[in-house]
Amino acid sequence: MNIRAKIYGGAGAAEEPILKAKKPKGAKADTLHSVNVQRDVQRARNSRGEDRYRLTDEFARISHNGIDLDVELINLSGGGAMIAAAFEPLIWDRVDLHLGSHGTVECAVRWIRDDRVGLEFAHETRLDGPSDQMAIVLRHVIERTFPHIQFAPKKAETRQSEAPEQRDPNDHRNGPRHPLIWTGVLYHDYQTTKIRVRNISTTGAMIESATPVRVGAQPLLELSDTVSLSATVEWAVGDQVGVRFHEPFDMNMLVEGKPSVVQDKWAPPPYLDLAAKANSEADHWQRLTLVELREELEGFLKR
Repeated sequence: MNIRAKIYGGAGAAEEPILKAKKPKGAKADTLHSVNVQRDVQRARNSRGEDRYRLTDEFARISHNGIDLDVELINLSGGGAMIAAAFEPLIWDRVDLHLGSHGTVECAVRWIRDDRVGLEFAHETRLDGPSDQMAIVLRHVIERTFPHIQFAPKKAETRQSEAPEQRDPNDHRNGPRHPLIWTGVLYHDYQTTKIRVRNISTTGAMIESATPVRVGAQPLLELSDTVSLSATVEWAVGDQVGVRFHEPFDMNMLVEGKPSVVQDKWAPPPYLDLAAKANSEADHWQRLTLVELREELEGFLKR
């Protein structure tokens, strides 16, 4: 800008103002992106969609108080699911969620809002089989993997006067609860994915995989250095995958694996915190420690 021309006049003097008008600060009336939000640190990633797998037109079946219901799956993740259903459970009620073949997972009702129900998956790996057989497997696993947990010496003779308790071998709920999680590796479509086993039986398993697995794929499921199972993927919902074994699986081979002990605790979101605390003592799952499991197994196997 020519100051002399502005003072004494001259060509172009009136075309350019001495003081330029300042640009307005703040938000504009017709735009949202004009608001400058101050942050202490720069956002590294968009984490809004990482909490759960959003589902569309996905349905499943639940069992609650002896009644089966068809429900809509709103979203699902490794920790649980949100469903929409026409039933009225109570906080901490047990619900079995059936996602597909080999896909039954035990859940607890954590929150209720209108027709939406939040379910938390059981932390431990569910072993589907006769209760007596599963109790023996658990005992052998503890003796092999956790040698510091000592069992009472086995008695050579049993009291003849004690009649054994009659139990339905197909009722898996009679088996002792445990805090153990089996993990493994899934080899599929030229990928290697670490997985956790949600439940397992002689014919198949439900696994949790952070990497998408293609339905119809025939992966290799490795549970230990000596246990590998060929399988076919029958279904996949979110990060939960159902596989069918090509050959019957001997559940006793689970002893070859090295399960970990449940450590994580569910933390309610802020808007559910008070309701969760009020019902925290009503936990019907009665999760056992290894020592409690040992005591439970000793009593269970003497029946």
